[in-house]
Amino acid sequence: MNAVAKDWRVLSGLAFTSLGLVFVSLLLGSATLSPSSILTGLFTGADTPEAMIVREIRLPRALAAFIAGASLGAAGAALQGLLRNPLADPGVLGVSAASALGAVIVIYFNVAMLGFWVVPAATILFALGATAALYLLGAGRVSTARLILIGVGLSSFAGALTSLVMNMSPNPFALSDLINWLFGTVANRSFRDLAIALPFVGIGLAFIAFAARGLRALTLGEDAAASLGADLKRVRIMIIAGAAVLVGASVSLAGAIGFVGIVAPHLIRPFVGHDPARLIAPSALLGGIILLAADLFVRILPFDQELKLGVAAALIGAPGFVWVAATTKRMAA
Repeated sequence: MNAVAKDWRVLSGLAFTSLGLVFVSLLLGSATLSPSSILTGLFTGADTPEAMIVREIRLPRALAAFIAGASLGAAGAALQGLLRNPLADPGVLGVSAASALGAVIVIYFNVAMLGFWVVPAATILFALGATAALYLLGAGRVSTARLILIGVGLSSFAGALTSLVMNMSPNPFALSDLINWLFGTVANRSFRDLAIALPFVGIGLAFIAFAARGLRALTLGEDAAASLGADLKRVRIMIIAGAAVLVGASVSLAGAIGFVGIVAPHLIRPFVGHDPARLIAPSALLGGIILLAADLFVRILPFDQELKLGVAAALIGAPGFVWVAATTKRMAA
């Protein structure tokens, strides 16, 4: 089987799995619905309680979880190709921490009261700000190792500011909102939230797609890639910018979610090979599946208080991270 046919087979399987999981997420919850109720809610204008649950609550939530996971999966695959390190993920450049900091700041200063769009917009703007900082600090010029060190520093600084804001939180209600964003959740998401995030998801995916050929050249090493005519500065900037926008969109939908960007590319790599350009699309689909499955898991748990999505993703992803770290012989090129 040639590579193109194999890729389409993998993508088709992941796509059908995604659709099936979305349908299951519409079925299950605190009120179990029948398949006929799901179809009625999706394809008719019925205003029955079941139809409203499907259209206004469960479908936006399922799509938010899938899109957030897909954004993290694609960003993780692209960064692993750029840094040639299977343990790289969006958090390694500090973008995830900066994006979460944006949500924390607008909640703390009550700016979020201006409208539903304020917190998602802040997460995306802070992700773009982190990208601009990376560029100004030399993301297009410095070595991969130094880029990682810069990212670790930005992540630590953003995390420290987030802790400071939480420490100074004026009341428990504000602290509860902060925890929702830091621990991750897609509860109460609506199509308005999706409308804000989707353009940025498209922009991020476009940036990464345009740089995919450069990622393929980078598998030979930076010197060899440069000798083949690859514009390494352009590739690095486009991957970092694309990953940052994707992370900002993901945080705007689901809050801070870890490990999906690491685990999804590693799980799918045996099926598509080690070509980073071929890895991006299936990693996105698998990332969406992982986060959607995690959200379905937290919804059906018999707890009085719903487990946060970021906690569930960490419970699933952290063992996967340990496995990747323990079984990968070559950590960096």
